[in-house]
Amino acid sequence: MPRPAPPHRRTSLRPARARGGLRSSLLALILMALGGLVLALPLLPVPSAAVPQPTLLILGAAQYNGHPSPAFRARLDRALALYRAGGVRRIVVSGGVGRGDQYSEGGVGLLYLTRRGVPLEVLSAETRSRTTLENLSYSRSLLPGPVTLVTDEVHAPRALALARAVGLKADVSSVPLGAGHWKYRLREKLALLAYAVLGVGDGG
Repeated sequence: MPRPAPPHRRTSLRPARARGGLRSSLLALILMALGGLVLALPLLPVPSAAVPQPTLLILGAAQYNGHPSPAFRARLDRALALYRAGGVRRIVVSGGVGRGDQYSEGGVGLLYLTRRGVPLEVLSAETRSRTTLENLSYSRSLLPGPVTLVTDEVHAPRALALARAVGLKADVSSVPLGAGHWKYRLREKLALLAYAVLGVGDGG
């Protein structure tokens, strides 16, 4: 008499799913902890070049109806001081037209510097870019050689990293930002973290 076949055992997927969910949760916690640690640390400052390159690239910031914002004006004034100190032969101002704006940052910056005595033949404007990576990429054809980036101290680490990533030989001359600006500081930390960990090209 043949034996009855043993009942078919169902293999439960719950333990495997549970283990997978646990791994995902642990990974998320680790990433959150690392992200929190990075955000809690200050951005390491990039030393300003003691002597700038003959070419300056001013990275754009906001302009208001044809007038540079305080942050943009600080960058322009730093470039103006470097030019007046001697040795700078070319200044490129980079920045396009923002949403709802009529004027480009590059054009506004160029006008600001000409009104303060910088000869027009020294100046060039890049007027298409909307992000830091575009500032650098779209300005490359205007840069005859090594360049000193002019920006603020919070933006400088990411700007310099992106410049070197796109093949520019660059250093930086940065202006102090002052106290506050916590949203901007946080955004730059997140953007720099994304670039360092994920290879994300730009965050603005």
